[in-house]
Amino acid sequence: MTVRSLKDSNLAVVVTNKGQELKERMATNFGSPLPQGYRKALRIMKTAESMNLPIITLINTPGAYPGADAEINGQGQVLAQSISNMLELKVPILTVIIGEAGSGGALALACSDEIWMLEHSMYTVLSPEGFASIMWKDAKRAQDAAEIMHIEPEWLKQQGIVERILPEKVLANEAIQLKAMLAQRLKEFNGLSVDELLNQRQARFRKF
Repeated sequence: MTVRSLKDSNLAVVVTNKGQELKERMATNFGSPLPQGYRKALRIMKTAESMNLPIITLINTPGAYPGADAEINGQGQVLAQSISNMLELKVPILTVIIGEAGSGGALALACSDEIWMLEHSMYTVLSPEGFASIMWKDAKRAQDAAEIMHIEPEWLKQQGIVERILPEKVLANEAIQLKAMLAQRLKEFNGLSVDELLNQRQARFRKF
């Protein structure tokens, strides 16, 4: 989680790390952040606001870490705090879902002005396996659950849950194409006043 430069403009970037090799994946809880991770992300976003920097969040997580220690350390509280604070940040926020985006763990980083997702990514209230386990006590029925949940990006776009679906090729060549698209959209947000930005963001989520 750091501050980067995009097309000669500074911005804050919050990224979930899922890891590549098994050792790294285990160290990152397979992309499930702990409460301290969300607190760090919120500090970055508030710092960006104080410096009038736009924010980009890149999400690839099945959800917040579900362990007992995480709950003891305030996981639910920090997720709610992140959602509440993001809705009130006075700078543009763009979210790109680059893999999984599950449950409140993803939503806590996606209360943005717009949400984009890659064509093969997934944005759900919980995993199909979790849904199947709850509904039928059988995680093997994940495919049936996925059909009921409408995890396909096109359906999410039709419902206004996401604004744009991106082809996977935007990540090629160090994501040059994606960076250009993000820079252009952030430039367009600069034409909005703070009140207009906040009103549009809050209206976006009230419609659900």
